[in-house]
Amino acid sequence: MEERLLSGSKSNINGASGDSSDVINPSGSSSATPVVVLSTLVALSGAFGYGCAIGYSSAAESGIMEDLGLTVAAYSVFGSIMTIGGMIGALVNGKITDLIGRRGTMWLSETFCAAGWLTIAFAQNAWWLDLGRLSVGFGVGIICYVVPIYIAEITPRDLRGAFTSATQLMCSCGLALAFFLGNVITWRTLAVIGAIPSLVHIIGLFFIPESPRWLAKVGRHKDFEASLQRLRGKHADISQEAAEIMDYTEMFQQHKEKVLDLFQKRYAYSLIVGIGLLSLQPFVGANAVSYYASSIFVDAGFSSSIGTISLSLIGIPGVALSVLLTDKVGRRPLLMVSAVGLCLSALVVGLAFFFQDINLWKDLSPILVYIGLLGQSLSYTIGMAGIPWVIMSEIFPINVKGTAGSLLSLVNWSCCWIVTYSINFMMEWSSEGTFFIFSAISGFTVLFAAKLVPETKGRTLEEIQASMSHFL
Repeated sequence: MEERLLSGSKSNINGASGDSSDVINPSGSSSATPVVVLSTLVALSGAFGYGCAIGYSSAAESGIMEDLGLTVAAYSVFGSIMTIGGMIGALVNGKITDLIGRRGTMWLSETFCAAGWLTIAFAQNAWWLDLGRLSVGFGVGIICYVVPIYIAEITPRDLRGAFTSATQLMCSCGLALAFFLGNVITWRTLAVIGAIPSLVHIIGLFFIPESPRWLAKVGRHKDFEASLQRLRGKHADISQEAAEIMDYTEMFQQHKEKVLDLFQKRYAYSLIVGIGLLSLQPFVGANAVSYYASSIFVDAGFSSSIGTISLSLIGIPGVALSVLLTDKVGRRPLLMVSAVGLCLSALVVGLAFFFQDINLWKDLSPILVYIGLLGQSLSYTIGMAGIPWVIMSEIFPINVKGTAGSLLSLVNWSCCWIVTYSINFMMEWSSEGTFFIFSAISGFTVLFAAKLVPETKGRTLEEIQASMSHFL
């Protein structure tokens, strides 16, 4: 079985797409059925809520500080404590997902999110605000892992990249919605609205199937076949796809599930790729810049309102483009294009601040900062924002996927905290130096993607994982 999967995928390990129709039944590459579309949309409501959570602290800042009399330091705790909650969620998301299933995990995480939003909405002091934000952070720390995992495991291989990368599209939409609504409604009303995606997600989970791959993993064979049949269509022939999944699962289940299993040589390549992408993603700087975009525009002498509105809008078409191209041009080319754009955009911003410091082109430098930050945001959403999570959901075998998911999520959340905490100090040290560092890291990301990241377009999860476990 393992050799059969490898023979269909070794030629693709670094990007050759190849024809694997002789390996997997066409049912594995069929068009999306209504059940697959519905299941994906339900799961994506979690990503939409994640975007609302990211945008809430910026949109609600002035209202909360005025109504509750919070100091800047107290509000900074409220804004950043979601990251702490995310780190806690990252420690357990993989194990919970393996223990109670993908649907059960989404239900649990959204319960924390909904409770957190309502706690914020009715908070009368900073303690309740922080508790609610921490609860939301814990929930989204699980959601950011389980949603792409679930979507990757239920979708046909030819649509998997587009459907999974749609998580970032919905996240961007949620972010934009929070930003715009924050200008016209109170922060308490905005918190109640933030709970709506969580409630929609919880209700929708009653109408979608469990991941067939998880059902195969836990030995629920009848439920596995019923779930796969429901996803592929009532009259679809699922026999060969079901056999492939079962053989693959049984092959990896022969190994005992221990935390240290993840650090065996056979998983080294997957770990290098996963940790590399999910640590580089925050360090390219685009996400951290969005938290402090208003002050950066002010420092550059550009209108903060025009700049921040432009940044929130340009992310949506960028992610939409990523969704359309992920399964057409592949993951690795989009990552490289995204990293090149990030490198050049950060370089432009750095040069603009440098010119400003030496009193050269003072009238032009604000425009350069505006163009550079828009380019950075667009470049980030095209590839680096979502594709690392797509690849993470594809490259780890079922027996270590939970442990790997927890580790990679923790790495990502920790790096996010480091960058968001330090960027203010870096900007005080040197504005141009900060963006030159982001540019250098983005340049390294281009090389990392070119040399180490495999192309997973058009291949089944079983092919990808079998080939990567034998790469070294």
